Amino acid sequence: MILITAPAGNIGSQVLAALAASNEAIRVVARHPSRLPAEVRSRVEVVEGSHGDPETVTRALDGVRRVFWLVPGDMTAADAMAAYVDFTRPAAEALKTGTVTHVVAVSALGRGWPRDAGHVTATLEADDLIAATGVAFRALACASLMENQFRQLAQIRDHGVLSWPADGDRPFPHVATRDVAALAARLLLDPAWDGAEEIPMTGPQDVSFNAIAAIMTEVLGRPVRFEEMRMEDLRAMLAARGASAGMAQAMVDMLTAKNEGLDHMGPRSTPADTPTDIRQWCTDVLKPAIAG
Repeated sequence: MILITAPAGNIGSQVLAALAASNEAIRVVARHPSRLPAEVRSRVEVVEGSHGDPETVTRALDGVRRVFWLVPGDMTAADAMAAYVDFTRPAAEALKTGTVTHVVAVSALGRGWPRDAGHVTATLEADDLIAATGVAFRALACASLMENQFRQLAQIRDHGVLSWPADGDRPFPHVATRDVAALAARLLLDPAWDGAEEIPMTGPQDVSFNAIAAIMTEVLGRPVRFEEMRMEDLRAMLAARGASAGMAQAMVDMLTAKNEGLDHMGPRSTPADTPTDIRQWCTDVLKPAIAG
């Protein structure tokens, strides 16, 4: 039995689709099972609730051998530690005495960064909770997700503007969610691994936001330019969207650390693990989203 958390999310849904094509028994834990496609609900066992809830996660893990773990984003949490570490504690306790042997989690680059990096620092501490249970553990340490651009889909489509609080000429690693999901599925289907390790997920090359805007212009056939925004403008935007002060600060701390080099501390991913470059992603994913 394999348990998939956050099965309706961007990465979780792709992991679920890959595993549903196998002969493995699959269970999902979902707050809103109705959001899952009907054909998926007929194929898998569904536990309704939050995998941050002690009773729900204990029930969901019963008899499970392998787990795909993803903490859902909750910008209303008090702070990043509450959103990631406190959310993970019930599962970590259940893992200590349960049947689970292998866990694959979506994580972040930046282990060893000397200062608080907001979401990253909390994510890595949550990873440590899982690793300490003794299960075989793989943390997929992701750079910024290419799908983060979806938060600006209307702005890109209607105004031709891509904005972010970063120097437009500074290159950053970016990874496609489909590559993250594909590796997670491979690890879950072939658990011939043990110990606890991080696997970097950096994408095939670093690319600046000015370069991304230029690629979007070519792929979409319409002008797109990059505009650097201030961190305080980002904070205000997050607050307007309902983020708590603590979570907005965690985002500012994370992006400040990324601007200072957090994503470049460790090794790059192998080409086989993250083959999708930003041009291919714009062609396959962004362009249909803009058109549709």
